[in-house]
Amino acid sequence: MAESGSPRIDAESDFMRARRLQTLSALAARLRGDHDDTARALSFDEVVEALGRRGERRLGLQLVPLDAIIGSVDKVRDFDRRFRPTSDKSRARWERIARASRVGEEIPPIDVYKLGDYYFVRDGHHRVSVARALRLKLIEAEVTEVQTLLEPRDYGRRTDLEMKLWRKLFLQRVPIEKPHRDRFEVSEPYAYGVLAEMVEAWAARRMMAEAELMDKQAMARRWIDEEYLPVMELISDAGLKGEDETEADAYMRVAGERYRLIREHLWDREIMSQIAAKTKKRARRRT
Repeated sequence: MAESGSPRIDAESDFMRARRLQTLSALAARLRGDHDDTARALSFDEVVEALGRRGERRLGLQLVPLDAIIGSVDKVRDFDRRFRPTSDKSRARWERIARASRVGEEIPPIDVYKLGDYYFVRDGHHRVSVARALRLKLIEAEVTEVQTLLEPRDYGRRTDLEMKLWRKLFLQRVPIEKPHRDRFEVSEPYAYGVLAEMVEAWAARRMMAEAELMDKQAMARRWIDEEYLPVMELISDAGLKGEDETEADAYMRVAGERYRLIREHLWDREIMSQIAAKTKKRARRRT
């Protein structure tokens, strides 16, 4: 970093540079039509709500990559995703920490939550902001890891959170065991709600037929074994899964077409042939 010889002047320049970069970045995002709202740090509460909190454990003092710190517990509007200040309201404090850093004073560790590969600041937002402005790579932090219902990955953008939230709600209603979970991905967030309704409706029909209740775990296990896997085999054999569809998308679409065609909840190869013929006929009309 360029230095004038005066820590006070250098700290003032550091702050003005960080503010200028934040303003230009926010303007560029608006011009691009970027709706991910990178003008704010990611909210810890929003992420945890989407992933589902199970517990936490203390990891102690660690060196944390500054690029991996993307969010905040309670100051999401004060800093952007790169922890540049979004206003001048805490300028004096920011510059005081910058001066201390430039003259080599000891800076206390920050306090963060760890979610997967990313970190969220509990205490030390200005220290993170200054460290990034000074182009440091690592920072000392007291780390607490948060355990979640969903795997804490692929949530670095706000647009990922809606999908995570709907997936969490689906798994709460249909507690699929971990070895099978990767098979149940959908293209649109709301589709998780539709899929949950379909599973619960299937279980209700089974309980009525058998005159016996089943809990959620039994519902999820039996639906996979007795309905989903056999049906997906029929769909695969009939070539009814679209190139851009997930397995779960194909199951929901074909199940809907099946019911519109025969008004029953039956599955067999003859029904799949009828659905395939109707699908081809519809495709020819479009062309």
